[in-house]
Amino acid sequence: MPYSTKGAGRNPRLLLRKVGNMTESARLEDILTQLDAGLDAALDRLMDFLRIPSISTDPAHSGDVRRAAGWLAAQLTGLGFQAQVHDTPGHPMVTARSAPGGARPLLFYGHYDVQPVDPLELWSRPPFDPAIEETNAGRVIRGRGASDDKGQLMTFIEAFRAWKAVHGSLPTDLILLFEGEEESGSPSLRPFLREHAGDLRASLAMICDTGLYADGRPAITTQLRGLVGQEVVVRGADRDLHSGSFGGLAANPIMVLAQALAALKDQDGRVTLPGFHDGVEDLPADLARDWQALNFDAAGFLSRVGLSRPVGEKGRTPLEMVWNRPTAEINGIAGGYAGDGFKTVLPAEARAKVSFRLTGTQNPEAVRVAFQDHVRRFVPADCTVEFHDHGASPASVMDISDPAFGQAKRALGQEWGRDAAFIGAGGSIPIAGDFKEILGMDSLLVGFGRDDDRIHSPNEKYDVESFAKGARSWARILTALRE
Repeated sequence: MPYSTKGAGRNPRLLLRKVGNMTESARLEDILTQLDAGLDAALDRLMDFLRIPSISTDPAHSGDVRRAAGWLAAQLTGLGFQAQVHDTPGHPMVTARSAPGGARPLLFYGHYDVQPVDPLELWSRPPFDPAIEETNAGRVIRGRGASDDKGQLMTFIEAFRAWKAVHGSLPTDLILLFEGEEESGSPSLRPFLREHAGDLRASLAMICDTGLYADGRPAITTQLRGLVGQEVVVRGADRDLHSGSFGGLAANPIMVLAQALAALKDQDGRVTLPGFHDGVEDLPADLARDWQALNFDAAGFLSRVGLSRPVGEKGRTPLEMVWNRPTAEINGIAGGYAGDGFKTVLPAEARAKVSFRLTGTQNPEAVRVAFQDHVRRFVPADCTVEFHDHGASPASVMDISDPAFGQAKRALGQEWGRDAAFIGAGGSIPIAGDFKEILGMDSLLVGFGRDDDRIHSPNEKYDVESFAKGARSWARILTALRE
């Protein structure tokens, strides 16, 4: 017998709980079997979805974006969700709900819009004529949106479909939010979240727009860096000046700006802005051990882009520097004469674009003010400086003491046959911060993309294995969170 009845008299619920778990385990196996048997049909549905050119940045495709929203809503309605397409000042939002119940409410988020396809001539096939291709690494789904984010979003839906086929009903307390503007800056998202907060608020959000770790192991992203973007323009004389006549006497805006930018970091690679590190926390010891066990090869990572030697803040590991430390980076600089030949001038103007990646509880607006004050200290009295803001969002750090994170980590390990990892992300996924700020909940960021998926580039693909095992993973996570 799998379980003994000894002691049941002392705890009459013990046997019932174990039998209940046996039932859930058996049902999970049935769900996984259902997913495997239905893979070809699931791929057909994904192909239909990928054929819709839902490019949100191109007004010519606004009708296609709406058509994709309607396609999703029809799929969800057919599964038994109460689905709705919501108009916004931009592209539609799709929401759906399953029946209420006593289980923990969960919000699932993905986006159905896609990137433009230019340059078209670099595609091996029409980007909206998707196909399954055989490669040396296995079967892949080729087409725009295959990985970012339609294929990933559909792993949710296929897990729900199989769950209903086995249980006879959907999991309770599911809330779905699928966005049509993620690739165009999500201008309607925050107002929509505020307006519909009462309907969207849950205990935890599931976000599928991430990937596996570099070596293919499953991963849960538990922290994301924030971002501040700033453009600065320094102006001097009322025109470009001859360097022979004015050099050494008149202010040179490029020199002024270069000195200010060079002073952003000290010789140890640490950002020098006053108050910049307020809210920055060292990596917890348990995460430090986990990240060390990932055996990240910084030199190998850099070799992919023609570099070999890590730089950055001294005393920090490479993964700390890209996942858990703040940065200041010069993204572009211009001024003076940069054409063919040579022109000896002192330019009248110099400009630069600078970005800061934030961690912990750093305040984006405080960082912006500190940078502006820093630059002003280098500008001579007879020169001027102006600033143009380019967005700001705080870092997102998830509370992994929530049991859901451990349950999801174990479920992923069972599916992929490898221990899942808690990882960070050097970039930003603003929706995670929006969910925390507006809806007051953390996010479980689990995706199955790979580094070679070529998202935002020609010949985007998504591994069939990622699609199939992604749906199986969500079935396992759903089961684990309901035990």
